[in-house]
Amino acid sequence: MTGAEPGARPNIVLVMADQLAASFLPCHGHRAVRAPNLAALAGAGTAFESAYCASPLCAPSRSAMLAGRPPSAIGVYDNSAELPAAVPTIAHVLRAQGYHTALCGKMHFVGPDQLHGFEERLTTDVYPAGFDWTPDWRLPSTTRLSWYHNMNSVLGTGVREAAMQTAYDDEVCFRAVERIRELSLRPDRRPFFLVASFTNPHDPWEVRRRHWDAYRDDEIDLPDVAPLPRDQADPHSLRLRDMYGLDERPLTDDEVQRARHGYYAAITYMDERVGEVLDALATTGLEGETVVVFTADHGEMAGERGLWYKMSFLDGSARIPFLWRGPGIVCQARAGPVSQLDLAPTLAELAGAAPPEAGFAGRSLAPALRGEDAAGAPVISEYLAEGVTDPAVMVRSGRYKLIRCPGDPDLLYDLDADPRELRNLADDPAHARAREGLEVEVERRWDLAALRREVLESQAQRRLVATALARGAHTPWDHQPFVDASRRYVRGPAAEHPRPGAPLVPGGLPIADDPPPPG
Repeated sequence: MTGAEPGARPNIVLVMADQLAASFLPCHGHRAVRAPNLAALAGAGTAFESAYCASPLCAPSRSAMLAGRPPSAIGVYDNSAELPAAVPTIAHVLRAQGYHTALCGKMHFVGPDQLHGFEERLTTDVYPAGFDWTPDWRLPSTTRLSWYHNMNSVLGTGVREAAMQTAYDDEVCFRAVERIRELSLRPDRRPFFLVASFTNPHDPWEVRRRHWDAYRDDEIDLPDVAPLPRDQADPHSLRLRDMYGLDERPLTDDEVQRARHGYYAAITYMDERVGEVLDALATTGLEGETVVVFTADHGEMAGERGLWYKMSFLDGSARIPFLWRGPGIVCQARAGPVSQLDLAPTLAELAGAAPPEAGFAGRSLAPALRGEDAAGAPVISEYLAEGVTDPAVMVRSGRYKLIRCPGDPDLLYDLDADPRELRNLADDPAHARAREGLEVEVERRWDLAALRREVLESQAQRRLVATALARGAHTPWDHQPFVDASRRYVRGPAAEHPRPGAPLVPGGLPIADDPPPPG
């Protein structure tokens, strides 16, 4: 790969999956899943083997990642909470530094600001932008709201040649590749920050026949840990099981394998789309001057311990892929825990941009990407949505992970000795020192009682607003990409159109700063 010129600001392409657990990638040791493009990406750069999302839920995780601050610090508590327009994101930081910023695909922004620092958004989102999915912590934990996850996504797994999620990701891939090609033609070579964010392998796992047939039935393994008896499961896991009705109708082994078959096939489908984006960088000559980051918003339990989806701090749900390739980034695997909150400060440093005045909560991983020794720091995550009625938080430092939720017993795991997280060491005197150190981090970072009050107040406000906005004339906040077909391709002499060969935005406007010549 040809590197960028010394001192040059690299282009940055952030590629995201949805609900992809790190443990299901071949670069992290999975023996059955086929993801050759991600394997090649990991082999050409740095793979962080213990990376964690800021929240095991879509909107809080994504907003926290872009802002470089925890969900509780920016008010994005759940999938129906708004990222304030005044909160600086890494897109704002890079744009202020002169970068062209573009978003293609899912980001689950809620509220009227659907850009948050991006100059352009090439597709709409796959999910709505309103307050309809606001949790209600006042309700008994046994109450199920209509929009909660249920087991239909698992039981409905199968082959669908036409499905909403594959159609969406096909469009995301097409728009991202088209944009990369256009950007490669810019005469000013202004650096760019492009996000290509796919919705696969999020449930439901409805995949095309050729991706399903990439796996034989006998290749699909059962979970390493069978469903735990209720008297052996932790309270948060039990609430999740009750929320999506798992124990009312236990799954058979065949149903579990079929669901995992669909999940593996969805990963392979998504990997192909990632490959197209990476190939566009290579064929346009941009590869050597572009930093590529691949990650996911959270993981997927995929039947481990009887759990599905996300919303848990167990590694299957909270540990995500974090792969980096580009100029100056060495080929290595790094075992120490890192946070997705580290993405924003790392990109800012690589681009030579100053952080926002409020700073970032994460740390720059640039020294680690260069292969330098870097001191570890505690990694945090929060969960403030459905399935709890109090804030749940997690701290990982070194080999230990502490999970705390008021009203629940603490959970302490030694991930080196117990990677499946089956032995709670919170009351083990032999691990008291490790627990005390993590407890200090929890108490330093959070006032959980105050945070609960803030979440309840936000929920109450949003419920009222959602009720009001559902009446009378409805003005949606969802992003509407505009394409002016009258200015695309070749038009008559009276129409404004760009000179031949000029790169185009989706609306057909030239992206160079100078206007096209008459005619």
